[in-house]
Parts: sequence; structure tokens; C-alpha cells
Amino acid sequence: MHVLSRLKFSAYGMHFADQIALVSVPLIAKLVFGASAETIGILVACQSMAHLLGSLPFGVVVDNAQSRTVAIASTIISVLGFAGAAVCIYVGSLFWFGVSVTFGGFGIVLFVLVSLSILPKIEAGDRLAKANAQIEIPRALMSFLVPLGVGVVISAATAQWVFAAATVGGLAALLVATGLPCFSMATGTKEKTVKQVFKAGVYVARQKFLLPIALCAIFWNVAFFALLVAMAPLIVDVYQADPGVFGFAMAAFGFGSVAGSWAAGRFSTQIPPNVILLFGPGSSVVALIALTLTPPDGPIGVVYGAFLLLGFGPGAWLVSQNSIRQMVTPSAMLGSVNAVIQTAIYGVRPLGAMLGGALVEATSPEASLVFVAIAYAGSFAAALFSPLRALRRYSDLSPEPAA
Repeated sequence: MHVLSRLKFSAYGMHFADQIALVSVPLIAKLVFGASAETIGILVACQSMAHLLGSLPFGVVVDNAQSRTVAIASTIISVLGFAGAAVCIYVGSLFWFGVSVTFGGFGIVLFVLVSLSILPKIEAGDRLAKANAQIEIPRALMSFLVPLGVGVVISAATAQWVFAAATVGGLAALLVATGLPCFSMATGTKEKTVKQVFKAGVYVARQKFLLPIALCAIFWNVAFFALLVAMAPLIVDVYQADPGVFGFAMAAFGFGSVAGSWAAGRFSTQIPPNVILLFGPGSSVVALIALTLTPPDGPIGVVYGAFLLLGFGPGAWLVSQNSIRQMVTPSAMLGSVNAVIQTAIYGVRPLGAMLGGALVEATSPEASLVFVAIAYAGSFAAALFSPLRALRRYSDLSPEPAA
């Protein structure tokens, strides 16, 4: 099996498990533990804390360790974490449930970072966008199928089995990852961890394309996770709808991500990067305006349409920005730079989740949507008022020396 195929199939297993956690944690918190909106926000923050705590040190690991070993280790970590979450649901321990979900998330973080660093070693520059799309489609497809399944089966009685299924996904990824070959490693004197992280952060801050990508990601992810926390009480308490609507909305988001990722890979040579980089956050603003203007007695279809758009534009954006950072970053520091960007993309999720929970508790789910819309507008502005606006060809990109 080709290396790219092994990465792709491992990604299916890992993202299957990750999406189960992403969708199920808020619902299990409400259905099994009877948690408040504020507690749900803390749990979602715990789930995302792995990205905040793990990305930077894991980026250094990826730069200095054998990629095959790192990939295998990432799957083992996820298996242990999600198996622990299933046990915690069974025994009724809310605290250790949060700890287990966080630990399982560390495996996802490590897997994503090592995958992004492997791709430039196996694919030429003009094929990177298509390769990134192949790695991104499993995440997008799982974000469609998994919420759909969770929306159908989730209940207090089935909660434990949901995380048992996540564990099986991690085991499948482990089985495929063991067949990866050993990869070439950068030679030369290894720098200390803190210095490597600092150097990567400085590089991102000074690189004209990477800085706006990071800012765009920060605003978008704060908004998205505040939205996730607000949606459960919005659907149940305001729309008076079945909790499964949340799962179906996330399925619409996943379907949009699949379509966006596929389109970005399929038309990478025909659509200028700047169009994708502006459309991604811009479409999110449109989606939130539609959601904010929907009255409590309005059609639920608007919720599905908004989440479909939230998946499509950012799904294409993610493929495009992955390709850009791989092309402009020196190979020896790709893991660390990826980690800095991943921290921007995922590390602010706990902040968004806690802000969303606090706003719902202090005001209302509807009022929190206004905050989400403003944050999405900030994401769009970060791309619009930057050099990303003028980037018309991937071929214009090349690595820049580190300062």
C-alpha cells in the first residue's frame, strides 16, 4: 500500500474517533451527567485542551523523531484515551471522563502534525494541494457521517458504546500505521525545545502569509466553539427541537467540509488561492447572519444550511492554507511551524468554548450568536487586509530562511 494511502486510511480511523468525541461530549454531558451550559463549556474546553498543551512540544517531537514511530504512538494514545472515556461513562465519573477525552485528543494532535510533515517528503510541490485534500477528506467525511450516526443513536443508554466505537476507530488506525516505512530525518545539530518553539513562532509572526493564516484561524475557532456550546441549549430550549437536531446539523457541517476539501484539491490549479482564502471565512459570516436572523419558530432547515456553509468554505480554506505553509516553511522546521499554526487553529478552542458557555449563562443562546458573528467577521478581516488577498498562484511560493 502506498504511503499516502496508509496515511489516508489511518486518518479515517483517527478522525472517526475524534469526531465521535467532538459531537458526543456536549450531548453526553447533558444526557448522562445533567451538566449545565457552563459545565458543558468546560468539558468541551477539556476536549480541546490537548491542542493547546500538546501542539508546540509535539511539533518539536515531529522535527526530531522518526515519523513512523510518532505516527504509531499517536494512534496508541488515542486508543487509551477513548477507551478510558467509555469506562468513565460506565462508572459515572465526570471528572475522569474529561481527563480521558483530553488524553485521547493528544493522539489526534500528534497524528495531524506528523501527517502534515510527512506529505512534503512523499509528494512534489505541485501535487501537495491534492495530497492535502486526500488527507483532509477523511476528517471532513467523518465530520459528516459520525454526527449523523450520533444523532440517530445517542441516548443516556448508548453513551458508553459511542466511545467504545471511538476506541475501535483508533485501533484500526494503529493497524494501518504499523505498515508505514521509516522516513528521512533532518541532519545537523538539534536545538533545545524552547529555542525551536520560539524560532518557529518568530518565523510565523514574520512570514507574510503565515501570520494572517494564524490570525484567521484564531478568530474562526473561537467563534466555532462558542457556537458549538450555544447550539445545544439553542436547539433544546429555544427551538424546542429534538437534541438529535444538533447531530444532524454537525452532519451538514461535515458534508460541507467533504465538498469543500474535494473542491480545493480538484480545482487547485484552476481556482486562485486568494479566492479560497477569502471565501472560507467570508462564507462563515454569511452563515452566522442567517442563523442569527432565524426566529425561534423559524424553519430548522436554516440551521442545517448554515452549518453546511460553515463546513464548505473553511474546508476548502484548510486544504489551501496547509499547502501554503508546507511550501513557505523550511523542511527542517516544518513540524514546529505546523505546531504553531495548529495551536492557533485548535488551541483557542477552549477559550471559545468557555466564552460560549459563559455568554449563554449570562445572557441567552440568541445573544451569544451575535458574539460568534463578530468573531467570524474578525476572521474574514484577517484574510482580507493581508497579502493573502493577492496570492494568485501556489507556484509563487518558496521557503524563506529562518531569522
